[in-house]
This record gives sequence, structure tokens and C-alpha cells, in this order.
Amino acid sequence: MPEMTTEKWKEVEEGFKKYANFPNCIGAIDGKHIEIIQPKHTGSLYFNYKNYFSSVLLAICDANYCFVYVDIGSYGKSSDSAIFQHSHFYKRMMDNKLNIPKPKPISNVDKTPLPHVFVGYEAFGIMSNVMRPYGGKQLTHTKKIFNYRLSRARRYIECTFGILSNKWRIFHRPTDVNIEFAENIMKACTVLHNYVRVRDGYRYEDTLYNSPLQSINLENIPRSSLCARTAREKFANYFVNEGKLHWQDNMI
Repeated sequence: MPEMTTEKWKEVEEGFKKYANFPNCIGAIDGKHIEIIQPKHTGSLYFNYKNYFSSVLLAICDANYCFVYVDIGSYGKSSDSAIFQHSHFYKRMMDNKLNIPKPKPISNVDKTPLPHVFVGYEAFGIMSNVMRPYGGKQLTHTKKIFNYRLSRARRYIECTFGILSNKWRIFHRPTDVNIEFAENIMKACTVLHNYVRVRDGYRYEDTLYNSPLQSINLENIPRSSLCARTAREKFANYFVNEGKLHWQDNMI
């Protein structure tokens, strides 16, 4: 896939701001288990917590349901946190080598620059450039609204996986080839997926799916720093004030 430049990240940001109403968002992140036949001489390395053999596809998408980054080939047995922490993407993010745009304000009232973020579900740790929902059940109205708004942006990666598996139906059954070939198939399908999305454009029915790809379960990822928590609070305050959507109170 093409190297993401600062300008390309800004284009992704515009898409999420327009379609998901989430400013400074530069991607939705999630991981999926791709079911495979047990590779020879690998023991239980690929045997996951769902009780089948798999290789993990960790991916980030834009608001047009295209992949902007994929990390393929983690063991299905890998500890949940290691799947993310050992990815090439994570290492580059920690080393500030992703060409992520500099922080900028999202509000005309509060001029505090906020980081550009990838949105993920609860199991992802909150970091400078990774935003996750608030945990717990006894949440304030503001936190509930934030979780709803983040969920609207995060669903793009779920839909992207669904479109991928419906288009390339090899993912509807265990892949019965050697592991290197299976990973090449995944790589090819993600690239072809992007090509078809650009060629054919968006269709609403693409997002109506029952995905056979199984979610990974990430745990024990480094939790939030103070500045990351502060940024999340400012996003939350923006969503209930200046950035409020007229229907959002009815969705929580």
C-alpha cells in the first residue's frame, strides 16, 4: 500500500469529519482472525481463544471503507496485547514515523491543539494517537455521548472487514494452503479491495453484512497518559457543546 504522507492523513481526516462527524480522526483500527487450516509443524501457535486456527489481520481504514494500513500474519495464539504492540504499525507510531499531522484545535472556542487519533474499541489502550471509549457502566451524559460518537467512527472498520469478506469469499471458509501463501492471499485481497472500492465507489448495501471474520480480543495494552485522558475529555466536551449533533441524545 502507498506510504501515508501528512497530506494523505489530512485527506482521511476530512473524510471522517464529513461522514462520521469526528474531527482529527485519521482512521479506525481493529483486528480480525482469518481462519486457516492448521499449518504443518506449528503446534498450537495459530490456535486462538475461539478454538480454531487463525492468522490475524490488523488494519486501519478510512471513511471510504478503504484500507490505509494492514499488518498481516500474527499468530492466532499470540497474547492479545502482543498482536497490537508487536505490529509494525505500533512500532512506527511509537517512533513518530507515521507522518501524522501535528495537533490542531477542533473548536472555535477552545483553541487547545488536540492530537490526530485512530479510534478503536474498548480493549485498545488510550494513547496520544489512539482513542478508545470510556469504560464502565455508570457514565455521565458527556461520556455516553463521546462513546456514541466514537462508535460512529469506529464502525467504518467493521464495515470494511464485512465488505472484504463478502467480496472475496475465500474468507467464508478456512484457507487450506501453507501459511506463507495464506498471508499472500490476505495481502492481495486487501489491495484488490481498495482497487474495487475506488473503481466502483460506495454502495449502501456493501455495509449490510454478517462478517465471518472474528474479532480479536486485545488486553493489557499500555493505558492512558495524562495528556491522552485530557484530550479525550476535550473531545467529549466538544461533542456535547459546539460539535453537538441534533439526534445524538436519542442514541444513548
